[in-house]
Amino acid sequence: MSEPNTPRPYGPVPSPRQLRWHRREFYGFLHFTTNTFTDKEWGYGDESPSVFAPTDFDVDQIVRAAVDAGMTGLILTCKHHDGFCLWPAKYTEHSVKNSPWRGGKGDVVREISDACQAHGIGFGVYLSPWDRNHADYGRPAYIDYFRNQLHELTSEYGELFEVWFDGANGGDGFYGGANEVRRIDRKTYYDWENTRAIVRRNQPDAVMFSDAGPDVRWVGNEKGIAGDPCWSTINVDLLFPGIDVDSFKTQFTTDMIAAWNSPMELLNAGDRHGDTWLPAECDVSIRPGWFYHAAEDDKVRTPANLVDLYFHSVGRGASFLLNLPPDRRGQIHKHDVQSLRGFRQRLAQIFAVNLARQATCTASNTRGNRPQFTPVNVIDGDPESYWASDDDVHTPELILEFVQPITFNVVSLREYLPLGQRVDRFAIDFDENGSWREWVAASAIGSRRLLRGPDATTSRVRLRIVDSPVCPAISEWSLFHDVS
Repeated sequence: MSEPNTPRPYGPVPSPRQLRWHRREFYGFLHFTTNTFTDKEWGYGDESPSVFAPTDFDVDQIVRAAVDAGMTGLILTCKHHDGFCLWPAKYTEHSVKNSPWRGGKGDVVREISDACQAHGIGFGVYLSPWDRNHADYGRPAYIDYFRNQLHELTSEYGELFEVWFDGANGGDGFYGGANEVRRIDRKTYYDWENTRAIVRRNQPDAVMFSDAGPDVRWVGNEKGIAGDPCWSTINVDLLFPGIDVDSFKTQFTTDMIAAWNSPMELLNAGDRHGDTWLPAECDVSIRPGWFYHAAEDDKVRTPANLVDLYFHSVGRGASFLLNLPPDRRGQIHKHDVQSLRGFRQRLAQIFAVNLARQATCTASNTRGNRPQFTPVNVIDGDPESYWASDDDVHTPELILEFVQPITFNVVSLREYLPLGQRVDRFAIDFDENGSWREWVAASAIGSRRLLRGPDATTSRVRLRIVDSPVCPAISEWSLFHDVS
């Protein structure tokens, strides 16, 4: 019998940089600027650099808080809408070089970047396209300024895993003392095709986030919750109503902010028949606000709430971007740290023992009966191996059989993403007194699918592919028992 080919990819597939991003799953935001010291969420742009004065900046404490929580990276708000730069920017005086912190010799971006590298996690930068401080905002000259900033951040601070562009653009501001409202055409003003090229040139492995991509999309809310299901693909004709689909590539890449005019439910859920791989990022703050406010010290999210958000983001194939705002010392507040530790402990408890490793795994069909597609691949812990069926078998089954009965209430599934998102619907069943009983049925697997349900005690568990346009390619099937 000849060697069978691997399954052909189905639909859009992730780029190499998107695949690397998918593996990060959980990472953090650091919102830190003059707002931290003025008790604002959005600075007007007229703040003096002198207000930025952390009393005990401890970059190691900040990054350790993230690492101890299990985060794989941190994205720093290098410049928010107020225009204040957390690095000694060459093209403006509105930066840390004119603050009392470190005698004007400090560089928050450098210190966070170095600490992330030292602790073995990724570093990313947030650069607001809007600038309420700069006199030329809304005019052609500002684009050169913005691109110079982008070049600085993407060429002088080491490897970046993500570059984050906010969707808020234009409105009232200081604008060098003009104190007026300035509007821009988000579709044309930034010339995103050429602006984005700076990132591609300087950081080819970094993904870019904006409300509409081009690598990672907004999930449509700031609650940290993806849709159920949440497809990693988007139908561009629905995301940009009325556009000429034949020319969508140009429009899609030049209007990175178009999602603000798109249906939020589409961003939240994606589209099963989408023509572009554009996975969702779920951003949310550990506090009610994005920047630190002492009045919110008793309003930090609980570990239980963070676990729920994890299941509703990572567990639906998206990423979980959790904001940790440094306080006026320049550290993560003890209440936030305590909650993060509790969250990490809960995850460790839930995922401590993969019960599937104790089982014998069999399949109703294995692609060409060849070992490279064996069902054992779903329980071997190797993300690069997977089980697949023959091309004409779209609804196969996998069975885990145990020598002794086990009790589970959490399931983790992953598809082999280089081959696309293949499974429409599936179900998990367990053997109850010799008959199969459905434990859960759901849609979409993708990067990761986490499911929680009632305790089920059994010696056999079945994964049943209910609906798929092509043969499945499953890289992980794990079972856990959360005893809390």
